[in-house]
Amino acid sequence: MTVLGKSELIKLVEEVKCIHPFDYDLFDGDGYVLTVRQETVLNYLEHRNVISNEVVFSPPDLVGHLTAKSKFGRLGLSFLNSVKVHSGFVGRLALELVNLNNERAPITIKRGDPLIHIEFSRREGLPSPYNGQYMFQYLSDEEAEMYTNILSKNYPMLFNIEELRNKAKERVKV
Repeated sequence: MTVLGKSELIKLVEEVKCIHPFDYDLFDGDGYVLTVRQETVLNYLEHRNVISNEVVFSPPDLVGHLTAKSKFGRLGLSFLNSVKVHSGFVGRLALELVNLNNERAPITIKRGDPLIHIEFSRREGLPSPYNGQYMFQYLSDEEAEMYTNILSKNYPMLFNIEELRNKAKERVKV
């Protein structure tokens, strides 16, 4: 397993929009720091799905791995599912969070707060891109069309444009 370095990740962001929109200041070591789309307050023991501001596209030869920012972990925020982004997946991430703060205090995550690191590693073997119900989740119509075009143009042997258009119509919307 090889983790992509910053220079390779920047190329992917610019060429196939594996993170969109992006901010050069949020490239962090070997990854990128994703932010949150809207302010969320989690009370003690409350579970909430928090949506990333950025669209994430994990190209078919890569897998995204997520790790929490220690700032929030130190407050008692726990990530329930934040581990992997399947190869071929496109969408905003639904990050499942729970507040386990020792003082039982609420935790506030503000819009635009850096929340979670994503890094990409190269996968081996034949591509098997994601084809589940969450493809294109939380994308606008324009974003869904943009990524449908990117996938069909750059990976025509893996993605059928009509199937992509159907997935875009059936997507989980905001």
